[in-house]
Amino acid sequence: MGLGNGFLQMMLNQRGHLFGWVPVGMAMGIALFFGIRFEPSVTQIGLVVPLGMALAMMAWKLPESVSPLAVFLALIAVGFVLAGWRAHSVAGPVLDWRYYGAVEGRIVGIDRSGSDAVRLTLDRVKLDRVAPGDTPRRLRISLHGDAGLGVLPVPGLRVMTTAHLSPPSGPVEPGGFDFQRHAWFAELGAVGYARAPLVAIAPADFDLAQMLFRWRMAVSKRVIEVLPGDIGGFAAAVTTGDRSGISRDALEALRASNTAHLLAISGLHMGLLSGFVFALFRLCFALVPPVALRWPARKLAACGALAAAAVYLALSGGNVATERAFVMVAVALCAVIMDRRALSLRAVAMAAIIVLALRPEALMGPGFQMSFAATTALVAVFGWMRNLPTGPKWAAPVVGLVVSSAVAGLATAPIGAAHFNAVAHYGLLANLTSVPLMGALVIPAAVLALLLAPFGAEAFGLWIMGGGLAWILWVAETVSNLDGARGFVSGPGPWVLPLMALGALSVILWQGRARFGGLAVICVAFVLWQVDDRPLVLIADNGGLVGVMTDTGRALSKEKGAGFVARNWLENDGDGALQQKAALRWNSDTSGWMDGRVVHLSGKRAREAFGGCAPGQIVVANGDLPTVAKSGCLILSPRLLRKTGAVAIVGRKEKVRLLTARNHTGDRMWSGWAKYAPPDLPAWLGVSNGAGQTH
Repeated sequence: MGLGNGFLQMMLNQRGHLFGWVPVGMAMGIALFFGIRFEPSVTQIGLVVPLGMALAMMAWKLPESVSPLAVFLALIAVGFVLAGWRAHSVAGPVLDWRYYGAVEGRIVGIDRSGSDAVRLTLDRVKLDRVAPGDTPRRLRISLHGDAGLGVLPVPGLRVMTTAHLSPPSGPVEPGGFDFQRHAWFAELGAVGYARAPLVAIAPADFDLAQMLFRWRMAVSKRVIEVLPGDIGGFAAAVTTGDRSGISRDALEALRASNTAHLLAISGLHMGLLSGFVFALFRLCFALVPPVALRWPARKLAACGALAAAAVYLALSGGNVATERAFVMVAVALCAVIMDRRALSLRAVAMAAIIVLALRPEALMGPGFQMSFAATTALVAVFGWMRNLPTGPKWAAPVVGLVVSSAVAGLATAPIGAAHFNAVAHYGLLANLTSVPLMGALVIPAAVLALLLAPFGAEAFGLWIMGGGLAWILWVAETVSNLDGARGFVSGPGPWVLPLMALGALSVILWQGRARFGGLAVICVAFVLWQVDDRPLVLIADNGGLVGVMTDTGRALSKEKGAGFVARNWLENDGDGALQQKAALRWNSDTSGWMDGRVVHLSGKRAREAFGGCAPGQIVVANGDLPTVAKSGCLILSPRLLRKTGAVAIVGRKEKVRLLTARNHTGDRMWSGWAKYAPPDLPAWLGVSNGAGQTH
């Protein structure tokens, strides 16, 4: 059999198993849209539509062995169009300057920032001296200092304060997390902080969204009243999605033990809740024989579970992760109603199609990737195990628990490490001792509390729930305190995760021995991860911080300030050091081969005292330099960095390359760089050393 005939036969063998590749094709198109470095116009996006239709029509006329390839290309076009349509549908004004003044808006979100400050999301915004057409639809402000002395934030309340606002910031380094893109799809046109007290200027609105929001906050407040401290904060997080009541120490312990996923209302919570309600309805129907014999009890139980999941979606605030979980559960329950297998790769693919169609941007986030990686791996593994002996019946739950925890952990570990640069070495142990309690005690107790709430007896259910959560917090704290509980890994290159996903999907979805070629693809991805080098130099987008790689780790130019940037750089390096320790390397460690070529001038005195630079030096200043000091070297000032974003110097040995965030992401509608002409910067830099300057 020739190579061509072998390929055609291999394609024919995939008949009946191709539906799982539908979301894969859509995902490729979405990734293509977000990966290009120019902004396609509405016309250009529209031209892709007839291309996709032509490919789909072509598939009808092609032989059966090759028609799936045309359909797959059409799905890529579909994904591209969906992403483009979504990006334009959420378009709105973005603040493009630093603003200080009066801010007025309606509270539509209350949470906590990374610094543990209360943070408000406002819509119907009014800014002093800003035209309505230039005013962001939404903005987010953190309350610091005296801001907490004002009126208590209430959902729907219209408030006013004085705040510092700025545009959403770009990546902290080229290829890093793009907060500008995230803010664009969240319709946030500005972020900032306020120190002045909040003032209420209008009573709370009572539209449906705000009523649900107030209901959520009321439930959260009641939960915390009954269960004070971190236990109450944990309970509020898993019932209403409100994480403002849990401390940073508890959050850190949960992250270090790989149990932080129990905080987010995700597929696990939605699945446990709907599964418990489904079983409860089945039990109730079984206790009434006439109903059990004459009515489709299984389908009715699925309808009841679907309704409970919808209530949970509303109670949790309907964020992206919860919407995704609801879609997955709804697909499974609808399969039960239609007498189809609830847990199958086809059902997982259908859920992925719906999520990608509604929110294409979710593909780029760790939540979507980890949820579907775990679900796909679990369904595939338990499908392969269906005909395997599992030992005595009493051991089946134990085997299922161990296998599910191990499979989900292995499937999500590379994604979590790539996005968060950390590996919990005892995560399996922590999950084995925590997740069963979540399903057996916490979720049923939450349902019990909800059923008792109309009678004022919800405290009993919450008390039971608190006992389970107290155990989970104790496990998290104990495991996180073990020696070597947490390891750090450097961030991978852009092709690592796509290759891993393609390899894993090939193993799971492809039919025949060729599927094992996916294992080779996964190995290639891991090799690329290991050989990928971190940048030699990183420069913040405002010139406020510089990091140079040395033999002992990245040396930072400042021990205070720019803490968010410093933490992200060190985490992406796989370095668990604090900023203060990394700053000690700046003058003490001269092992970096860039030593003497990079100068950071932070502050007016440093700039005024700088007498001039040597040929080949790179000078980073957080303000303008005298003209006499600029000859013969590359000056990176805030004015220039505003046009480039963060800067990295990458390469090896004889030549290094200068890479900017703008180079990496391109001029997209959410980046805000299109209004600036691209600066004329050297692409390659020589290696001749400067004379006598520190780093």
